[in-house]
This record gives sequence, C-alpha cells and structure tokens, in this order.
Amino acid sequence: MELFSVPWWSALLAIILIDLVLAGDNAIVIALAARNLPPEHQNKAIIWGTVGAIVVRSAMTVGVVWLLKIPGLMLVGGLGLLWIAYKLISDTSEDEHEGGGATTFWGAMKTIVVADALMGVDNVLGVAGAANGDFTLVVIGLLISIPIVVLGSKLVLRLVEKWPVIIQLGAAVLAFTAAQMVINEKLLDPVFDGGETINQVARIATYIVAVAGVLGLGWWTTKRQERETADTPST
Repeated sequence: MELFSVPWWSALLAIILIDLVLAGDNAIVIALAARNLPPEHQNKAIIWGTVGAIVVRSAMTVGVVWLLKIPGLMLVGGLGLLWIAYKLISDTSEDEHEGGGATTFWGAMKTIVVADALMGVDNVLGVAGAANGDFTLVVIGLLISIPIVVLGSKLVLRLVEKWPVIIQLGAAVLAFTAAQMVINEKLLDPVFDGGETINQVARIATYIVAVAGVLGLGWWTTKRQERETADTPST
C-alpha cells in the first residue's frame, strides 16, 4: 500500500475507529483494577498498565498470522475474560488491603495485562486486517491506542469515584465482550453461525448468561463477604 495514498488514509481512518471502539474495554478494565489503589498510585497504574497492554498487543500483532491458526483461541479468551470481569466486580478486600502499596500495584498490573491479552485478540485482528499487511499502519495504530486508553482510563476512574454503580456497568461490558468472543469462536460456528432460530437463541442466551452470571455471582460473593466480616469478632 503506497504511503499517504487514498487507500492508506482510508485504512488509517479504519484503524482509528477500531481503536476508539475497542479501547473502551481496555480503559474499563484498567480503571476498575486501579480503583482501590491509593490516589498517588492510580496514575502510575494507568500509565504502566497501558504500557504493559501495548507491549502485549504489539507481541500479539507480530504473531497475528500464527494466532489465527490456533483453534479455540476466542473461546479460551472469552472464558478467561468472564473470570476477570467477575474478579473485578466482586469485593476482594482481603487481597487488596494486605501488604504494602507495591504488592497491590503489581496485583493491579497483573490483572490489567492478563485482561488485555485476552481482550486484545479482537483489536489485533481488526487492526491487522485494516492495515492489509502494511506494518507502518500497524505501528501507527498501536501508537494511537495509547492516548485513547490512558485518557479513557482516567475518565472511567473519575466516574467510578462519583458513581460506584459504574463498576457493575463496566463488568457487564466486559462480560458482553467475553460472550462476543465465545460466539465468534470458529469451532462453535455450528452453534452460533447461521440464521436459524436455534442459532439466534444460542447467541442471545450466551449474552444473557454471561452478563447476568457475572453480575449475579459478583453480587452474591460481595454479600457473602459482608456477612463473614459482620460475623467476625472485632479485636
């Protein structure tokens, strides 16, 4: 593809749109993972979480052709993302408040990087496809995604501080993304891919079960922990 030609600019515009749409999930998971850190560590977590996410995504972009050949990749990624959505929504205060800030910070980093590795499949495939083999466009796409994720994470974090219900909404978005990954798994095409009523029911049911399951299980876990805390004698 010729540099700065009309097709080149068209591809770049497509990549920017892909980043804007898909980076929202990354911003949500970074903000939710960093929400319980001390204020002085939140910006650090956002910056380094984004750096880690970009490094992971860069490595995945380089190996995108190989990734496309892995059967079951989208299924495994979707199930893994469901677990992360649950962990982000449930109250894990005993893990978050033990130890020093560094331990908590690296715990947030682990969540961010693993979640991005799972979610980044769609973004990597979308950018690689839009770039049509042009490595320059792939690099530009990765660079553009950095400020989008950083600014988006800060915005979500501020909103979470004012309206905690956004935590549930964010987890629902991640669960929806996970369901979408499962539905897009090629191995499951006989179940989801088709215009028959059974295919449509399977797709709708997968979205409902994923979102309702994460929110319901997160609520139940939080309530259980609250009861255990209330039953524990104070010292």
